[in-house]
Amino acid sequence: MNRILLVEDEADVRMLLEHVLLSAEYQVDSVATVEAACALLDTQSYDLVVADGRLEDGTGMMVAEKAGESGTKVLIITGYAFDLPRDQLERYEFLLKPVRPYELLDAIERVLDGARS
Repeated sequence: MNRILLVEDEADVRMLLEHVLLSAEYQVDSVATVEAACALLDTQSYDLVVADGRLEDGTGMMVAEKAGESGTKVLIITGYAFDLPRDQLERYEFLLKPVRPYELLDAIERVLDGARS
């Protein structure tokens, strides 16, 4: 079973995404901040980080950088991808909000399998 760290600062969205992931039989830890995500990444091992692009205390790319230190794969979900520098768009897999559950699950499988879209 793949283990996912979900980082989303909006409680309702976090709860919905967590439900989708748990229903798909992923093991999920979820947090609301960059700080909490980095603390978990220091002590836990994950197959994938799914992070919101904009968070209360930073960005999903900050979490992605931390995850990259251990080789953890990353999927960023954002409504602001077009505001990001090109190098960040090329470095990470992105989904644009709003995201449908099947799009999320397809993207997760794609990232876990190592394919870039």
